[in-house]
Amino acid sequence: MAEQSRLGSDIVAHQLEPYVLDLEVNGLAVVPPEVHGVSPALMDQMLDVLLSTAAQMVGCAFELDNGPAAEVEFGEQRESLSAMNRESGKQSQFLIQQLASKHRLFRDLAVNPVAVALIRHMIGHTATRFSSHNAFVKWQGEFGYGKRLGMHCDQTAVPLPWGRTALTANTNWCLTDYTLEGGCLAYVPGSHRRLTHPVFPDAVSRAVPVEAPRGSMIIFHGATWHGAYPRKAPGMRVSVANYYRHAMITSQEDIQGSFDPALADDCADPTLFRLLAGFDDVFPYKQQNNPVPKAKFS
Repeated sequence: MAEQSRLGSDIVAHQLEPYVLDLEVNGLAVVPPEVHGVSPALMDQMLDVLLSTAAQMVGCAFELDNGPAAEVEFGEQRESLSAMNRESGKQSQFLIQQLASKHRLFRDLAVNPVAVALIRHMIGHTATRFSSHNAFVKWQGEFGYGKRLGMHCDQTAVPLPWGRTALTANTNWCLTDYTLEGGCLAYVPGSHRRLTHPVFPDAVSRAVPVEAPRGSMIIFHGATWHGAYPRKAPGMRVSVANYYRHAMITSQEDIQGSFDPALADDCADPTLFRLLAGFDDVFPYKQQNNPVPKAKFS
């Protein structure tokens, strides 16, 4: 009898074997639009929604060629990755959070079958859940995440030792081109196999840029060392980060508590969305959910 492949049927059905190999060897893969199936028109729609949302949140227009149309300030709030490395500088990026609540476009993206198949390959078919749905809005700025490029692992909060199974995994959907001058991701190929936190200065000196054309989906293991370069070119880098977790890992976003379950019905795959959102999970329980015996008197 031939040896059975450990690749899931969804991996084989979508012909994702080359991207599985990239994930196994490098800890990161770049999936083009002709494979993941999200059209340029849908990318344009998402970009329009995000630029409009950014304008509403910040109070000024955002233009792809120029960034914010006015000077913006963050006050005393510090970006977490550079703060973790005790670096400070002028910030030129912010997150738009809870995207799945804002528009069906982002709910559909969260259950994209190619993305979910690759995520499940890393985390586990039945164990995969949503962690958060965010967008990065980034413009020209010399500082970025600082000299250490914000290098980190996404599953860094989980105590060591880690195993081969990803405890979290991430997707970056490129709504604009990812280039080195444009502030693309930085990562260390193969670092996920070290099963530890980034080691400095190696994490910076061994980092390479993830340059990818608009429309690409970048996907990576939760133990992969990664960060981002500062954007030195005029204009903006806009991306959607759909972040997934193992069912036993706490989510970043309180999806069970803050997301309207009715919205799950308004997406490309309501059954899958509900499963990944964990609406029917046993944990965390909100009331007694184990059986309690009752006294019986004759």
